[in-house]
Amino acid sequence: MPLYECVLMARNDVTQQQVETLVDQLAVTLGEQGGEIRKREYWGLRGLAYRIKKNRKAHYMLLGISAPPAALQEMERQLGLHEDVLRSLTLRIETLEEGPSAILSRRGEERERDRGFRGPRPPGRFGSGRAGGGGGGGRDRDDREEYRARPRGEDMDMGIEE
Repeated sequence: MPLYECVLMARNDVTQQQVETLVDQLAVTLGEQGGEIRKREYWGLRGLAYRIKKNRKAHYMLLGISAPPAALQEMERQLGLHEDVLRSLTLRIETLEEGPSAILSRRGEERERDRGFRGPRPPGRFGSGRAGGGGGGGRDRDDREEYRARPRGEDMDMGIEE
């Protein structure tokens, strides 16, 4: 039987439990026609690159599916009709990977890296946490070029040739 991977994005208004219920309904539909969902991965609530139907975030879910083409077409039809599904993409693959997907494995590596010791903070412009500079409370301490007064009026060169 052909193997497929399907990634679906659900609205951020719904809960994770509602997304799981949606996938359960898809599993029943596939089961009635001789298919099955072999793998489920919830990737979490993630930000979108651009707004889709007024949503800035979406619940992502990866499904590993083994089903005949007719069952898959019915599943995709139901995904298209469901109001909570923003987008879905289904691809035919040769084999289903047993371990976690690249998204989940990368997330685990990031968590381990974030929890590690980062070392002492380097001294910087905001050493004391105050906006004025390193220690005292004066604004006059910052004499970088971008904060110096710029010329006004006739002395200012606007780059316009006459």
